[in-house]
Amino acid sequence: MAIARGRRYTCAMFIRLTPDIAVAAQIAPEDCAAAAAQGYVAIISNRPDDEVPGQPSAAKIGAAAAEAGLRFAHIPVGPAGIDEADIAAMAAELAAGGPVLAYCRSGTRSTNLWALAAASRGGDADAIVAAAAAGGYDVSGMAPFLRSLAARA
Repeated sequence: MAIARGRRYTCAMFIRLTPDIAVAAQIAPEDCAAAAAQGYVAIISNRPDDEVPGQPSAAKIGAAAAEAGLRFAHIPVGPAGIDEADIAAMAAELAAGGPVLAYCRSGTRSTNLWALAAASRGGDADAIVAAAAAGGYDVSGMAPFLRSLAARA
């Protein structure tokens, strides 16, 4: 989880949900090198810029990701929630290959968006719910919608 220390953020851990996806709270630019060293090939930001004062911008994380040799995508999920375009963008990033690290303020939005994107790609809803739960996230309330998305894939 990211810990705010004044205006600086450091990431304490990446939470692996499946072999292809991990989530985290807000990361700092220096966490990109750590992600690359751990075998991640991409970072996805699900946090809008300027959500809170002092958080690193997506541009700063993107630059650090590029410097570490990682792909970077910014798919911000704000107060309006997740829409179909967000799901499609996340699904495309997942399809581009992994493992990927997705982050937001706490990892919850990233987990929710991953769950929806995985289901939209035909993923098993029960397996998605179980993977999220193993990482400490409860997406069980989305299970009926996850099944619906998977059935349309």
